[in-house]
Amino acid sequence: MEIFDAVILGIIQGLTEFLPVSSSGHLELGKAILGSHAMPKESLLFTVVLHFATALSTIVIFRKDIFEILGGLYNAVATRRWTEEAKFSAKIIVSMIPAVIIGYKYERVFEQLFGNNIPLVGAMLIVTAVLLFLADRAKKTHKKVSLLDAFIIGIAQGIAMLPGISRSGATISTSVLLGIDKTKAARFSFLMVVPLIFGKIAKDILAGEIDYTSTNFTFLSVGFVAAFISGLFACTWMIKLVKQSKLTYFAIYCIIVGVIAIIWSIL
Repeated sequence: MEIFDAVILGIIQGLTEFLPVSSSGHLELGKAILGSHAMPKESLLFTVVLHFATALSTIVIFRKDIFEILGGLYNAVATRRWTEEAKFSAKIIVSMIPAVIIGYKYERVFEQLFGNNIPLVGAMLIVTAVLLFLADRAKKTHKKVSLLDAFIIGIAQGIAMLPGISRSGATISTSVLLGIDKTKAARFSFLMVVPLIFGKIAKDILAGEIDYTSTNFTFLSVGFVAAFISGLFACTWMIKLVKQSKLTYFAIYCIIVGVIAIIWSIL
């Protein structure tokens, strides 16, 4: 893989991690178009680096929120005062439970679905489009995320492990369809994935499945920077788009790309 490929794949990851168009699906499409023949272990390291970059961009954008949440959680443990920040932390933890269970139980099944499975990616992009269409037509509310809502959103996040299902699209759409305020839905969606990303990175590293012997650090660095910068842009832009009810544009995009992917795989 060339440096150009690293830039393209990094930008794809950074943009699609936050925009509701499926980062995993677009990475599969990007690798297929670029003709990537990276070995699984080398590809895994690159994927880990890209996910770390997008997680870091989330932390930068929501740094104030994250410090408040951590502070509230610490105060809750130290003083036993159940503040709003502590309650929000509990909801984040609850949202992680379904995703962790689904990921742990069906990890091998999901892994088998990756690897140039373009027809599945196309079909799941169309499913993502349907979710976005429905969410964009939901009524405006001021409802906050409840513990039950957090658990249901966590289930949506677990299902979004399928290549082509957008994680942000699935979680934000589910939140909005549950009647949650769109801005709060976007904020919760982006914050809930941070601990999961770091958990997945730690698991991949500790599992010893990553090959460091033939690592191209220039390639990894370029991909990291591209994913981080594009992630900063996409995260900020997505919050505004959700608030302005402009998810339909992404739904149309997902349908177009999904149909093209299916037709391309057949031909």
